[in-house]
Amino acid sequence: MAHVWGLFCSPLNHRVSLFSVLLFVVVSRCDARLLRSLSTEALGDESVESYDTYYNYDELTERLQSLALRYPHICNLTSIGQSGEGRELWVMRVTENPHRDTPGKPKFKYVGNMHGDETVSRQVLVYLVEYLLSLYGEEPRVTELVNSTDIYIMPSMNPDGFEQSTEGDCSGESGGRNNVHNVDLNRSFPDQFDGTKADPEQIPEVMAVIRWIQEKKFVLSGNLHGGTVVASYPFDDSASHPRQGQYSQAADDSLFRYLALVYAQNHPGMKTGQPNCPDSPTETFKDGITNGARWYDVPGGMQDYNYLFGNCLEITMELSCCKYPPASELHKEWDLNRESLLAYMEKVHIGVRGYVKDAVSGGALSDVSIVVAGINHNLTTGKYGDYYRLLLPGTYNITAVARGYSSMTVDHVEVTGGKAVQLNFTLAPVVSEAVGSITEPTTAMNNPTLVPPVLPLQPQEFRHHNYGDMELFLRKYSSEYTSITHLYSVGHSVEGRELYVMVISDNPNIHEHGEPEFKYIANMHGNEVVGRELLLNLIEYLCRNYGTDPEVTQLVNNTRIHIMPSMNPDGYEVAKEGDANGFKGRNNFNNIDLNRNFPDQFFPNTVVRQPETLAVMSWLSSIPFVLSANLHGGSLVVNYPFDDDKDGNTHYSPSPDDAVFQMVARAYSQENSLMHKGHPCEDRYPGEYFEDGITNGAKWYTVRGGMQDWNYVNTNCFEVTIELGCYKFPKAQDLPQYWEQNRRALLQFIHQVHVGVKGTVSDARDGSGIPNATISVEGIHHNVTTALTGDYWRLLVPGTYSITATAHGFKPVTIYATVQKGHAEQVNFRLSRLSSDNNDPSTSVPHVTQSPSDIALESLIKELSLGQGLEQLVRSTATESSFRYRRSKELSAFLRGLTLNFPKITYLHSLGQSVEFRTIWALEISNKPEEAEPSEPKIRFVAGIHGNAPVGTELLLEFAAFLCINYGKNPSITRLINETRIFIVPSVNPDGRERAIEKQCTSTQGSTNFNGKDLDTDFFGNASLRLLDAQPETKAMMNFILNRGFTLSVALDGGALVATYPYDKPVQTVENEGTLKYLAGVYANNHPKMSDGACFSDDNIPNGVMRAAERQSHMGSMKDFSMDFGHCPEITVYTGCCLFPPAEQLFTAWAENKKALLSMLVEVHKGVRGMVRDKSGKPIVGAIIVLNRGVRVLTTEGGYFHALLAPGNHNIEAVADGYQQQHQKVVVSSYEAASSIIIEFNLDNSIFGFPREFVVASAAASMTALVVTACIIWCVCAAKSNRQKDGFHRLRQHHEEYEDEIRLTSMGSKKSLLSNEFKDESESDEETLYANKI
Repeated sequence: MAHVWGLFCSPLNHRVSLFSVLLFVVVSRCDARLLRSLSTEALGDESVESYDTYYNYDELTERLQSLALRYPHICNLTSIGQSGEGRELWVMRVTENPHRDTPGKPKFKYVGNMHGDETVSRQVLVYLVEYLLSLYGEEPRVTELVNSTDIYIMPSMNPDGFEQSTEGDCSGESGGRNNVHNVDLNRSFPDQFDGTKADPEQIPEVMAVIRWIQEKKFVLSGNLHGGTVVASYPFDDSASHPRQGQYSQAADDSLFRYLALVYAQNHPGMKTGQPNCPDSPTETFKDGITNGARWYDVPGGMQDYNYLFGNCLEITMELSCCKYPPASELHKEWDLNRESLLAYMEKVHIGVRGYVKDAVSGGALSDVSIVVAGINHNLTTGKYGDYYRLLLPGTYNITAVARGYSSMTVDHVEVTGGKAVQLNFTLAPVVSEAVGSITEPTTAMNNPTLVPPVLPLQPQEFRHHNYGDMELFLRKYSSEYTSITHLYSVGHSVEGRELYVMVISDNPNIHEHGEPEFKYIANMHGNEVVGRELLLNLIEYLCRNYGTDPEVTQLVNNTRIHIMPSMNPDGYEVAKEGDANGFKGRNNFNNIDLNRNFPDQFFPNTVVRQPETLAVMSWLSSIPFVLSANLHGGSLVVNYPFDDDKDGNTHYSPSPDDAVFQMVARAYSQENSLMHKGHPCEDRYPGEYFEDGITNGAKWYTVRGGMQDWNYVNTNCFEVTIELGCYKFPKAQDLPQYWEQNRRALLQFIHQVHVGVKGTVSDARDGSGIPNATISVEGIHHNVTTALTGDYWRLLVPGTYSITATAHGFKPVTIYATVQKGHAEQVNFRLSRLSSDNNDPSTSVPHVTQSPSDIALESLIKELSLGQGLEQLVRSTATESSFRYRRSKELSAFLRGLTLNFPKITYLHSLGQSVEFRTIWALEISNKPEEAEPSEPKIRFVAGIHGNAPVGTELLLEFAAFLCINYGKNPSITRLINETRIFIVPSVNPDGRERAIEKQCTSTQGSTNFNGKDLDTDFFGNASLRLLDAQPETKAMMNFILNRGFTLSVALDGGALVATYPYDKPVQTVENEGTLKYLAGVYANNHPKMSDGACFSDDNIPNGVMRAAERQSHMGSMKDFSMDFGHCPEITVYTGCCLFPPAEQLFTAWAENKKALLSMLVEVHKGVRGMVRDKSGKPIVGAIIVLNRGVRVLTTEGGYFHALLAPGNHNIEAVADGYQQQHQKVVVSSYEAASSIIIEFNLDNSIFGFPREFVVASAAASMTALVVTACIIWCVCAAKSNRQKDGFHRLRQHHEEYEDEIRLTSMGSKKSLLSNEFKDESESDEETLYANKI
């Protein structure tokens, strides 16, 4: 072969005939195509490759420069830096158009001669460059590789070391391994475990390569070494750095193994796994590959740096046993490695590739993270927004994440073994809350050739879906598109069918701050079916086109879209296909028209509220919907509010937002050409005309109790009713026509949720959002309110408006804003808190110094109260649970087990014993159990007062275990326990529990204690009301309630699904009812089903909350006793409709109640708390804190008090003997920790209502006058005493009589005092206790 190269590169007069050339080709077994290619290039003086000599630095430089000059159209030679001795670190770039970057080509690199004395790689890579250049255009495989790949080849990373090494030195004893500074370059890169140790000035070669790696974003790489024959893959070291034997697995371990196998299996010697190297003849490698660290530990290696910090997967190939073999071996080494080098390069094209673009500008986004679920290693996009994620065949969920943009996930990406799958992402910018602008992308490059436009995919199948078919359809799309869909039910129909809703959004499970909520509802009338099928079509369209169609992607990324295909599934099941204008199936199973079943603003609606209606009402109260459409059939028009009027006549009934409703109605009708004409059903209603295809509801005909009016009047949501066609239940063959007529309109209507104004109302003090703030627009008498995190949306037509934000406890702010067509103007409000009047001493508040712990707690309470904070806590604290019912002995053992396993945070109290001598336990959970911490709130969880309802018992046992297990592991749980004293009483009535029977939903067996007493009728603070002594269980609980000073109590019972608040006894008014109802509502709102408030279809419990007496009025309840004598609000939660359900249902009960139970731990830290003290700082114990002139609480040890209050403004009065009464005003928030105040008392200087100084002066004057008068009398009497002896005796007699009278009077006075000190026997105990309260 050497002769062939010599002939082709010799001067022209030495060339031989073509016959001789071909003869040499045959003899040398050279590829004929290679020779034909070379024959056309052999025009210069350069010699052909001989494969029998090493190139020193100068020869290498000359060779590479010659190739660059010869093949300028496909190669470019550059230097990335210099070695320690100033030699260039040459890199040959081989690709089509090598002088510019072209998007769509993954970057690949080979690096050789990193150790200067390992020289085979240096020569082999030169041969590879020549091979690629010479066969380009001749060999299809090479041509395709060069055209589709950006190839970089560095023959020598350590040219200085090479110059010091010696040919024939197989073990490296002659030196040259390290660089000129004697530093091993493959131990000098930043290490994941040890960081950076090498001096940068000592390793210029490494620093140059690091810069090169960071700049180019290579996809795949090979680092060629020598000393054995094996392919080594990451990681090269481990944290403990054992010499060898420690497998250090990378996140892409399987992929690395595959890539190493590609090289090894194409190498005839390497694939055997038996290098047979003279210095280690017994060393073997299975399949010719090895994990680096398992072979031997290499800290600071280049392959690990590439993977961890360079976006690039790299393996290390050891090519020969001899590090610097004789040059005569080079040809053999080239032949051994050629196929491996090519096959490995080709693997840069496997997996997934694509582009990431800005949804608004269409520009490319660089540095976007590409995240593959289940593989804890991400890479980032290049400057053209391109990425290349190598993956093995399989199915993956892939997400693109960028700062300032909403993330996007594509599920079920199928990767095959061939070329990479194309997967493009379009990311929507996140709106900046501060300035209302769109975050600029890092790189914007409008290049329409990057991602060719793709027509949206249309629905493939059109048919009518019955309930079962619809359910399967929804479940199918929910499972296939998990990253953008969430399927849930808002309730049930009369016949028990689920009222399904499909959410489609980039974060479908949560409300994202600043993202509006939109909904479509269809099939409210069961026989009007077109809307039902259109919404199923829409679900398919949105899911299948997300990530590829810009409009769909933008809508999904920026809107949370809720789709309810059928509100009346029962009616649908009896309706008949082909029904044009009938009524069969219109109503629900109870024959009630659901669109006449909502509360009406003008007329009372006496029709019993149906379960479908109640479910939708509850749904709308739980989500801040902005815009909605209710899809009907029977005509072709968009109908907008109001649907009726106060006089009940058919005429135009405008809402305050009439202009907005006309705008959004036209947005739909204009996209439906037939509707927009205004003549909907000429064959049936020839005279009917709707201008622009829209109409005011009441102008068309009046509808009392309609859903669209209820939306507008009672929520933030604007809703219209869309009639989709003249035929209510058309034939299935007509459905494609309906989709084609409405698909653009359906999308355009969703766009309308993004018009008007939007923004955030926040607290100027700390920037936190203010929920339930009111947004009012001057001239429009309809307000909207902010959501939980303070965000709001207000639909408006273009124009200039005066917009005001108000909130309890804050000063209102007004801003002028101009709304333009087609988008929402960002209008943010920062409200200042109302300050107290400093001139009014009654409102002066001493400064409250907050500790770091207080600040951290406040932050946690706000975090858990806003948005999805509590939901995220629930998800992050999943524990393995095994549910079963426990009897008394097992319950006791379980509680003791908790104290043994968690002794630092638990203490078990025995409250007493039942009639049958079973212990009633109370488990205390706190960071300092048994120690008095009066400043911490105390919360009581109680269950099992009725033994036949043991679900609450098991829930509290699981709750206790949950808290203990997560203490020290979850920061939020840990802080809640550290700042709260939690008491759990799992079973008040253990005797009744022993007699109760599982799977008995209505049985009363076990309800009472052993004596047959319902314990919830035995709590009487006044003994005169008792007929019998209190039961032992009751006594134990009453003592517990009275002696602990609880802030809040939650009792769990069964047999219903509702949260009740005091009182159980019949009372006309309930002091502080707003707070009590609010507390019950907190539990119900955090329970997924309780807000429906019904176990039976005829139940009507709004929001799942009611006053206890309205459910079942009775005397002597634990709840009432806690209120009246324990000064602690207690709510009773009925956790399920079945009293004693099967144990299999306990897991579901726990899942439903876990978040609600945690919400009570959060809620107990709200309201108002503080300290009462005198001017000297001495705490005042027993001071009375009067809330809103009603409810009273007493200060405890240390002068502390804590009272729960509903959000809003409240008046506080503090009263203590000998001190002046104090007044303060506080603002309580639904999402902030308790307002902390200090009340300082002044001594009461008044006596009998007069100033102390006046009383003292008057008393002194009176005493002086008495003394003077007495002296005068004495003098007069003394002067007469010698002359009037008889008179003296008479005076003495009268004086003795006077003293007797005084003595009797004094005795009567003492009796009177005694009668006031002790109560009269006729006075009741109840009156005494109530008196003591005050």
